[in-house]
Amino acid sequence: MADKKPVLLVVEDDEGLQAQLKWAYEDFEVVITGDRESALAALRQYEPAVVTLDLGLPPDPDGTTEGFAVLDAIMALKPDTKVVVASGHGARESTLQAIERGAYDFYQKPVDIDALGLIVRRAHNLHQIEAENRRLTAKAGEDSKVLGRLITDAPEMVQVARTIERVAKTKVSVMLLGASGTGKELLAQGLHDASDRKHGPFVAINCAAIPENLLESELFGHEKGAFTGAVKTTEGKIESAHGGTLFLDEVGDIPLALQVKLLRFLQERTIERIGGRKEIAVDTRIVCATHQNLEAMILDGGFREDLYYRLAEIVVKIPTLAERHGDATLLAKAFLKRFANEMNPSVQGFAADALAAIDGHAWPGNVRELENRVKRAVIMADGKLVSAGDLDLQESAEGRDDVLNIKVAREEADRRVIRHALARSEGNISNTAKMLGISRPTLYDLLKQYDLQA
Repeated sequence: MADKKPVLLVVEDDEGLQAQLKWAYEDFEVVITGDRESALAALRQYEPAVVTLDLGLPPDPDGTTEGFAVLDAIMALKPDTKVVVASGHGARESTLQAIERGAYDFYQKPVDIDALGLIVRRAHNLHQIEAENRRLTAKAGEDSKVLGRLITDAPEMVQVARTIERVAKTKVSVMLLGASGTGKELLAQGLHDASDRKHGPFVAINCAAIPENLLESELFGHEKGAFTGAVKTTEGKIESAHGGTLFLDEVGDIPLALQVKLLRFLQERTIERIGGRKEIAVDTRIVCATHQNLEAMILDGGFREDLYYRLAEIVVKIPTLAERHGDATLLAKAFLKRFANEMNPSVQGFAADALAAIDGHAWPGNVRELENRVKRAVIMADGKLVSAGDLDLQESAEGRDDVLNIKVAREEADRRVIRHALARSEGNISNTAKMLGISRPTLYDLLKQYDLQA
């Protein structure tokens, strides 16, 4: 069975030209329309890769208003369509305006069938290449997910994920150190999923969010009648995580008296519920996290040294979002896709000023701040593209003032700019080189020099 021919949509009101174009291209199924309504109906029905468009359409055959209205509608409905507009003598201004509004190319009237055929075939080939790139980019987006749902292309964060993957199948205790919002719970979940305990429960508790007088009951459980309000026997989080993993977030906020009881569990692997007298054997792996300096707390007497070494056989330091060059843009696109699907499907991406603002912002609140900003922007956006104003961010070009060596500063700047450009272009080498204003061979040399990957 022969392959189905691709559709070429011709929007032209001249009946003589319609007949001329109808049979001119044997490798296309040519669909002819002559007004806005039928053109958009055909666009929805056939979803053509290429459209040729005469800007002079009824009811304004001598002007361009109706043609531009069709062009704008095509760009809104199917922005990846390659639109080739007709250009008459002296119509240079209209042609440039059409290109600015999203047209791919133009052809000169009176029509040269062979020349127009070359333009159409080139446009169709480019559309196919871009569609394949989008497919590969989507696959690359999946490939950029390491350790479960963690999305990163930054070498610093990939190294963190690889470390966690290596220790996941061991029995060592792991402590995650990082600022608030860096994704400690996500990493802990990833560790659990990569371990032999993945079929067991993953239980998380934020020790800083629970009052001291309730934290012991939350962790160890209580027997019926152990205290006022204890109307039934209740398992604690440690017991609930039997056969799985317990994630203790902000472990530095556990009071000293409770630290002693937690240490005993880690040594004996048994617990006693509050009000109980029976020891209960529990097989639970503890993974903990904190943004505090526990070593300083040990010196100040706020954290037990013996408990620290029980919890921190492996210490993993998580970089801030500002230290993960390029990840802010990568994560922002992932968040936008998710929130747009949930709350505002008309939003399709970020405007250039928004990407620049994301690149330039320091992100003191890390990934959590970025997620909240993107959610707000998707809700507030009026058009297809999120702007810097929607994010409530202004582009920042502030640099570091602690690097005094010019060579080091230049290398850091090169790395940062290349990573940002790669993230914006979603790994497309040609677009990255164009964005950076350099040739592809030069970009490949820089990637090799700085050990960066596209």
